[in-house]
Amino acid sequence: MAASSIYVHIPFCEQICFYCDFNKFYIKNQPVDKYVEVLNEEMKRVISMDEKPSIETIYIGGGTPTALNEQQLKQVLDDVNTLVRNPEQVREFTVEVNPGEADRDKLKMMRAAGVNRLSIGVQSFNDKLLEKIGRGHSAQEAVETIDLAKSVGFENISIDLMFGLPEQTMEIWKDTISKTLELDVPHISAYSLKIEEKTMFYNWYRQGKIQPLPEDTEAEMYEVLVSGLHDAGYTAYEISNFSKYGMDSEHNKTYWKNNEYYGFGAGAHGYLDGTRYANIGPLPHYIKAIENGESAVKESHEVPKTEMMEEEMFMGLRMKEGVRADRFESKFQTSYYTIFPEVIHDLLERELLYDSGDSLHLTKNGKLLGNEVFEQFLLVY
Repeated sequence: MAASSIYVHIPFCEQICFYCDFNKFYIKNQPVDKYVEVLNEEMKRVISMDEKPSIETIYIGGGTPTALNEQQLKQVLDDVNTLVRNPEQVREFTVEVNPGEADRDKLKMMRAAGVNRLSIGVQSFNDKLLEKIGRGHSAQEAVETIDLAKSVGFENISIDLMFGLPEQTMEIWKDTISKTLELDVPHISAYSLKIEEKTMFYNWYRQGKIQPLPEDTEAEMYEVLVSGLHDAGYTAYEISNFSKYGMDSEHNKTYWKNNEYYGFGAGAHGYLDGTRYANIGPLPHYIKAIENGESAVKESHEVPKTEMMEEEMFMGLRMKEGVRADRFESKFQTSYYTIFPEVIHDLLERELLYDSGDSLHLTKNGKLLGNEVFEQFLLVY
């Protein structure tokens, strides 16, 4: 199956969040114009101008794409559009937005360039908590950015939330959910905190300065979220993603369905022709490689069939639709019951999975113990 999605990484930020382990750099004094130039060169090398692909989804992420000024961001969007056989056939074109970093002119420019979806990094509507996690905006700025985006004409808006944060109480979390629902956006992504290496939170955790919330509290926060959003008309179409009818993130489904996609930019990941790859992360090294006519890829891994089947299971189970039997058999010419008989029967007996007849799905308890379930599908040969 040919790749029909593009991910572009913009690794610049006005402020580095304490929990973030993505490839990113403070934008001040960085060669941003040069990065935009070599990014375009990388994209043109990978995608032949004579054989432009039929692209259905585009996602500009980071870092913070809106840390770029209006002209720089417009150049990136225009360059991406030149790669696509027919930009009008792109169903979903998303740009990540930081509250307070996109004024009316920048938002109008994005709409004119074909962007039809925004993913706004809110995380919380509690100012003290925002400060504690290193966000550079206030709750009010988040509200103002969402209202401004609506006024410019954006209807497909997603906001990101985080739970399980140090010092985040259930009262703070319920208040954030309540304020989110007041904004009436069609899509919400909500993620629990994971303390990753190479972050400020990791350093503080090792020093004993912060402690993650107990797993039971985190699980309760998730249940409160699911219940509150369900009552408000949202569907949990994936473990961490909730949408109103017809407003699922089509680009993110590329990942969960284990489909291939182009990945461009410093530190970007991609999946093409059965090979997963990661680009060079350090900015000077990435720029130098492109300027020297070299590949931006730092490392690659040809995915064997066994690994593809593993990924099909633990990625597919994240979605409400689950892992479809016909899709699995079409891709691998065998049944998941043939490949994972003992694992599936064990998880069914433990009521962490259920079989709807044509698909396997996580149960309510299975969602709370998702990582434990997913680990069971790692084959050992």
